[in-house]
Amino acid sequence: MTARPRPVNAAPRMAEHPDIAAMSFEDALKSLEDVVRRLESGETPLEESIDLYTRGDALRAHCQARLDAAQARIEAIVAGADGKPAGLRPFDEPDAR
Repeated sequence: MTARPRPVNAAPRMAEHPDIAAMSFEDALKSLEDVVRRLESGETPLEESIDLYTRGDALRAHCQARLDAAQARIEAIVAGADGKPAGLRPFDEPDAR
């Protein structure tokens, strides 16, 4: 099965949405929930569903990256003199070594 070229008027709808990288976690999550809702409705045409799926995947990756960054900022493991975990410290607290 070969992929057919996309008609000129069927450009991805990504340009209609704010840049994902600039979105807050909350806005990206809300957009992701909207994408899932639209896909689950089963009423979206195939080409639009593909565009939505692509956008949803980008939104999911953005949300995961924001969560990972938040977790790293909240805490970092502090190793004791023996190399074993001795506690936690805020990520932006200077290292006391």
